[in-house]
Amino acid sequence: MTILFWILISTILVSAVSFVGVLLLFLKEELLSRILLILVAFSAGALLGAAFLHLLPEALREIGSQEENILKISGFLLLGFCLFFVLEQFISWHHHHAVRHPEIKPFSYLILFSDGVHNFFDGLAIAASFATGFSTGIITTLAVVLHEIPQEIGDFGILIYCGFKKSKALFFNFLSALTAVLGGIIGFLLSEKIGSSIIFLLPFAAGNFIYIGASDLVPEIKGGKCDRKSAVCFSAFLLGIILMLLLLKLE
Repeated sequence: MTILFWILISTILVSAVSFVGVLLLFLKEELLSRILLILVAFSAGALLGAAFLHLLPEALREIGSQEENILKISGFLLLGFCLFFVLEQFISWHHHHAVRHPEIKPFSYLILFSDGVHNFFDGLAIAASFATGFSTGIITTLAVVLHEIPQEIGDFGILIYCGFKKSKALFFNFLSALTAVLGGIIGFLLSEKIGSSIIFLLPFAAGNFIYIGASDLVPEIKGGKCDRKSAVCFSAFLLGIILMLLLLKLE
């Protein structure tokens, strides 16, 4: 039950990050844009660092480095990567797509749905990580939180832009984020049913992290207004990786 307790605490924390969007109400748009790009760069580094320095090595340690197991790990990594690719292509995952086409008001509901699916898989990843070990669970939770901060700020802004009242935008954004708790509970029950097989959710989660970091966040940095401050953005990116490396040393 201790594992379930930490899974619930972690997924509730991830869900509570949805309220960070309220920062939009107090910061000037120009200042927020600068901070957001730095957060995006930091999150990209943290996600990639968590995938390559924690989740994949942990899966190899738990499963073993035999050729058959390596192929299984690679397969689940590709599955996690491809699933998010499909979500992006067929459910219009990118929240900034709504900014490019602001006339599509119903897109706001699609954002809530896709974000809910995303958070559900975050919950599964957190559950799988805690089932492997406490430190791995903390690392995964931290990586998810760092990724959620800029995304939730962006989602909240889009909901306001699409006509939601501020209180309604916060409420529905939080409901969408709560699917992380559901994913955590299901992941915990899954670990009880299939035992050590849940370890394959680690490379699956790594595939998610790699896709989000490399396909969503890095292009945001490259295509954003970081031209004159590319060194700052790259430093933030490296800082995210270094943080994951330091956490690895602390383990």
